[in-house]
Amino acid sequence: MTPQHLTIVTHPLVQHKLTLMRDKSTSTAGFRRLLREISLLLAYEVTRELDLTQTTIETPLCEMQAPVLEGKKLALISILRAGNGLLDGILELIPAARVGFIGLYRDPETLQPVQYYSKVPAELDARMVIVVDPMLATGNSSAAAIDLLKEKGARNIRFLCLLAAPEGVERMRQAHPDVPIVTAALDERLNDHGYIVPGLGDAGDRMFGTK
Repeated sequence: MTPQHLTIVTHPLVQHKLTLMRDKSTSTAGFRRLLREISLLLAYEVTRELDLTQTTIETPLCEMQAPVLEGKKLALISILRAGNGLLDGILELIPAARVGFIGLYRDPETLQPVQYYSKVPAELDARMVIVVDPMLATGNSSAAAIDLLKEKGARNIRFLCLLAAPEGVERMRQAHPDVPIVTAALDERLNDHGYIVPGLGDAGDRMFGTK
């Protein structure tokens, strides 16, 4: 049964591209391209609840009342470094979004997040905030990033990832039950090293060609 705060995007194009990304024979360039493409598709789901208002425009035939986005530009927050792969694609769809970065790495011994950088837009309390990171594994880094954003005033937060593990989804539910999660797949489990199984390996390494 899918947790209430979790949305799995089952669109055929999303699932097809995800399969190609999981394949270990997919090249670094191919992985980056697919991540950008799939992020566009996931962005449609995560922005579904953006507020609209009406404005008056002139079509070639007549004047009309038409819908436009309401309120301040939304904020996209990338959890470095792998989050940038999702960020690039979403910015193609929403180029006016404000962008922030949170630098976290996972201590290999404790699997706990260590922060090394933070720069986020102003007025987060008046914006929808979308946090992006390809992998929701233990959930510790994601929960820590959202802790920081709430300290900065963010209230309307969404979390967007490519893959999620049950352990990470539960960690987020406990820490931030008010934050909906949008993902392409809920995988089986974490292994002893905190990697998602079956997963796709380390998203950052595959994206940037590092080991």
